Amino acid sequence: MTTEPISPRFDVDPLLTVKEAAVILSISVPSFWRRVADGSVPKPIKLGGSSRWPRSEILAVIADAKARR
Repeated sequence: MTTEPISPRFDVDPLLTVKEAAVILSISVPSFWRRVADGSVPKPIKLGGSSRWPRSEILAVIADAKARR
């Protein structure tokens, strides 16, 4: 029986910080939090005291906005 070495997974949806997510949406961090509050951006995944967003969810916000225009 052989054991395969552990290798990095490239199919994982990276988690973004609030700053990274705001940059993708081209808005400020306070504006990003307002969008979370009004529901136009999904709520974060909480990891301890940290908030993170899957990159796919942030990209979906853009796709949804494009579809609604």
